Amino acid sequence: MVTNITSFGRSGLSDWLIQRASAIVLALYTFFIVAYLLLNPNLDYMTWHGLFAQTWMRIFSLLAFVSLAAHAWIGLWTVTTDYLKGTAIRVGVQTFIILAIFVFLVWGIQVLWGA
Repeated sequence: MVTNITSFGRSGLSDWLIQRASAIVLALYTFFIVAYLLLNPNLDYMTWHGLFAQTWMRIFSLLAFVSLAAHAWIGLWTVTTDYLKGTAIRVGVQTFIILAIFVFLVWGIQVLWGA
């Protein structure tokens, strides 16, 4: 079996499972946010702030952020390994993608848990 050091999981099966599990988390989070917005038509800042001040919502949002990062990396890794045949270009693009995903993840955590 050939393994790639830039793959997220240990095998294609683990990447597939992570991709599906993260998709479920993202779908649940999206459905929750859409339902919350529909059920609160006169949503104001205090209500929105009150929702995200609760620990369970912060944990749910953190889980969604991590799921988004994993889902994006696996998907983009697959696309880059399929379509970018030059090793140097592929590794450069994947490095840029990793850095961008990391920056967005840290930024999201800072917004979510910051003061």
